[in-house]
Amino acid sequence: MQHRYIGKSGLRVSPICLGTMTFGTQCDEKEAFRIMDKAYDAGVNFFDTAELYPVPPSESLAGLTETIVGAWLKSKPRESIILATKVAGAASGWFVPPVRHGLTAIDRFHIERAVEGSLKRLQTDYIDLYQMHWPDTVVPIEESLEAFDRLVQGGKVRYIGTSNDTAYGTAKALSASHYRGLARFESIQNNFSLLNSRFLDELELLAQKEQISLLPYSPLAGGVLSGKYNQTPNVSGRFSEYIKSSHPRQRLMAERFMNDKTLASTQRYLKIAAEGGLDPVTMAIAWSKQFDFVASTIIGATSAEQLDATLAAMELTLSSEVLHACDEVHNAIRYPMG
Repeated sequence: MQHRYIGKSGLRVSPICLGTMTFGTQCDEKEAFRIMDKAYDAGVNFFDTAELYPVPPSESLAGLTETIVGAWLKSKPRESIILATKVAGAASGWFVPPVRHGLTAIDRFHIERAVEGSLKRLQTDYIDLYQMHWPDTVVPIEESLEAFDRLVQGGKVRYIGTSNDTAYGTAKALSASHYRGLARFESIQNNFSLLNSRFLDELELLAQKEQISLLPYSPLAGGVLSGKYNQTPNVSGRFSEYIKSSHPRQRLMAERFMNDKTLASTQRYLKIAAEGGLDPVTMAIAWSKQFDFVASTIIGATSAEQLDATLAAMELTLSSEVLHACDEVHNAIRYPMG
């Protein structure tokens, strides 16, 4: 397996990263251990979590996923794992993080509190990649970076990254790090899939020119690209539940991922996969990891068996014919999830 570097860091990761946000809600600790063992045995060395997980976030469960990952981590050589976690950003208008009484911010106080909690739950003395879960639109990025830099200098964190960020925000952060001599963001974790290729605008150029790696999350567009929502409106799945939810945010998320445009595009992708003899899940993940600015594509699972199709993409290179066919679909409706 060919490992890839994250940004300009010394972190070498497998082309597939195991996301853990389902651990503690959609699967219990025993199944989570099975999932992590299977991924590890297949060569995955990169695991991503967050202080907020599992999802949907709640005050009573926040931190449970890190606790599960930490218990599993004790059974493996620590230096064989590249471990990533995140500090919750400030409320962004649609979501108030249910940690520290909803008063989160990307400032020194909250960053230090968050990392100490994560280290304790993960049962480790360092984090390989510490990420800002959302940008903070109030606290100056210079203050945030100074706080992150102290963690790097203190050995609690090896490298830092951002997520859900814009080209402007990422460029400003990189500039501040450069001129102030601070640790810089080596990665950006954004939504990226065959149904959401927004990253291929200014962010693609930024990632290439500044050598900052994308860690795509939701490469299956919340499971839509598996084709299960094309089968029947009553299919079991997260968005089937969200669409009926009384919570406006959950309904909005379901409608964004699962609508006439995304389902029509998915139907075309299912045909491409069938004609190429590919599982649509495998094809979607292989598509996301083909780009030179992608270090590792983040996958998730609620059972160990679900990993079969995703792990099959680890060393798969899609043919030029399949890539061309996919390009025709996502270029026709560039942002069906927008």
